[in-house]
Amino acid sequence: MPTETLSIATTDGLHLHALCQGPGQRPTVVLVHGYPDNLHVWDEVVAALEDRYRIVRYDVRGAGLSDAPPDVRGYRLAQLAADFRRVIDTVSPDDPVHLVGHDWGSIQSWEFATEPALAGRIASFTSISGPCLDHIAHAVRRRGWSTATLRQLAASWYIGLMHLPVLGDSAWRLGLDRQWPRVLARLERLRAVPRHATQRRDGRNGIGLYRANMLPRFLRPRARHATCPVQLVVLRRDPFISPMYLEGIERWARSLQTVTLDAGHWLPLSQPLLLAQQVDGFIQRQTAQPQARHI
Repeated sequence: MPTETLSIATTDGLHLHALCQGPGQRPTVVLVHGYPDNLHVWDEVVAALEDRYRIVRYDVRGAGLSDAPPDVRGYRLAQLAADFRRVIDTVSPDDPVHLVGHDWGSIQSWEFATEPALAGRIASFTSISGPCLDHIAHAVRRRGWSTATLRQLAASWYIGLMHLPVLGDSAWRLGLDRQWPRVLARLERLRAVPRHATQRRDGRNGIGLYRANMLPRFLRPRARHATCPVQLVVLRRDPFISPMYLEGIERWARSLQTVTLDAGHWLPLSQPLLLAQQVDGFIQRQTAQPQARHI
């Protein structure tokens, strides 16, 4: 189907690159990618869904063909939520959208789904491999500094690396972008992964997501409740997201469905048809049982 290319202005003067595909009269699905990806991580998922939905995906600020903010403050969750609002105001000003996020796309999508100002704008939210930072912080506080907690934090060593001023992006400066397709193919047991021209930029800029948000949210976690229906996709072979990170989410979501799949972290690449089926089925169930609109 024809693809419409959009340039969407943000509240702080940047422009986001977005693609829109599928019949205009169908429900709108917004896909938000993670780190260190860009909107092309969704290519195969879009191909499986675009005949039934209007699919919108955008390069998160700093990634792909979108502008990057001048400093790390531009990657704060509040600004990412403002970006999302500009996107949906552009592509679906009158009707709520179905939201799907992966990795950091899911982390920031939790911000959207729990933002009171966006209540009623999101019809459903599918979260893949990216929990809410506030929810994690609350879970750690409830558990205390147990052995399991320390073990999981140790497994997340790369998050600490992201915060180091020089070392954080040295791997990308030294050529990780050239090796990334091989790394990803090995992690996900894929035959091949295409290399993107913006991969080095995607990797280096996206570090700002960690630096702008991890410590503030862990030091001062908020009570963030999702009012839209949430589908939590749990991946058995995900080396980055521990069950600890997903603990107690039911207390934060009014309507929660959990699905466990035998897959690694990059589900949009490894099993795009399976992911498309999960998204489609969840949306269809919400359509059959419409939720009350917020006024």
